[in-house]
Amino acid sequence: MRIDDIDMNPLQPSSSQRGVDKIARLPITTIIPDDRKLLRKPVWIRAKVPNSAVVHQLKQTLRQHQLHTVCEEASCPNLNECFSGGVATFMIMGNLCTRRCPFCDVAHGRPEPLSPVEPLQLAETVVAMRLNYVVITSVNRDDLRDGGATHFASCIQAIRAHSSKIKIEILVPDFRGRLDLALTAFDSEETLPDVFNHNVETVPRLYHTVRPGADYHWSLQLLQRFKREHSHVPTKSGLMLGLGEDLTEVEQVMRELRDHKCEMLTLGQYLQPTRHHLPVQRYVTPAEFAQLADLGTALGFKNIASGPMVRSSYQAEQQVTGMTT
Repeated sequence: MRIDDIDMNPLQPSSSQRGVDKIARLPITTIIPDDRKLLRKPVWIRAKVPNSAVVHQLKQTLRQHQLHTVCEEASCPNLNECFSGGVATFMIMGNLCTRRCPFCDVAHGRPEPLSPVEPLQLAETVVAMRLNYVVITSVNRDDLRDGGATHFASCIQAIRAHSSKIKIEILVPDFRGRLDLALTAFDSEETLPDVFNHNVETVPRLYHTVRPGADYHWSLQLLQRFKREHSHVPTKSGLMLGLGEDLTEVEQVMRELRDHKCEMLTLGQYLQPTRHHLPVQRYVTPAEFAQLADLGTALGFKNIASGPMVRSSYQAEQQVTGMTT
């Protein structure tokens, strides 16, 4: 599927599609028949009990500043643990994605125009929360000429203007077809993140099913190009396991990420958000995650977080402080 094939014509600004409506136009079938049993979650898949008062307060703060988090929009299983600790991954540029990835619970739709005050709102919220480390991600914005890169840069600049001590990690979309233009947004020290993260998500064989509209080699090129232009900024990527890949394929992706100068890696278990999303093919065992972590260390990743509940921005600050030299 090409970006040009992404059909947004039936949607009006701010209208959204989720679940079966979101994936209905994809050239694959992901809806699980009612008579098919879901795989039972193993004992090692457990979300932590929330501190409800803290979670509620953080959600109020986000709504007050008209901000979104990927924690909420993508139904992250670690939401309660992170929110209880006062940690959130901010999702900029709205909560409607121009793509229809069938593993993701973020709504598809025609996004609203970018908010010119969002960078300032984000900076004020980060400072008010007294955060030392911030992760900023976004929906795909294929409707924008630069894919939203300049807006990322504006958010970084606004936070830096409020506090030079806050570390900033950005988890970016692939900017497919816009790479040269997108990378110019990060050319100054004021707009340069402390960590540049882009997830390849899965093995190349499964891209047509898991990431329609994306390209595995383009994602590798994005990571390599950024590192080439900003050698002192760590690059990071992540994969979901349990979608039908085998460990040999995962190992090959890890080797190719290192060949493209990626320095940090997260590996976690894919969990199906609803019955209308891609089903879990298998639950990868903790022992297998440990095996992959050992391989990552041997390959030269400076930090690798590998485990069933690991997500790309989960304990992101600890991952950076734990980087080996």
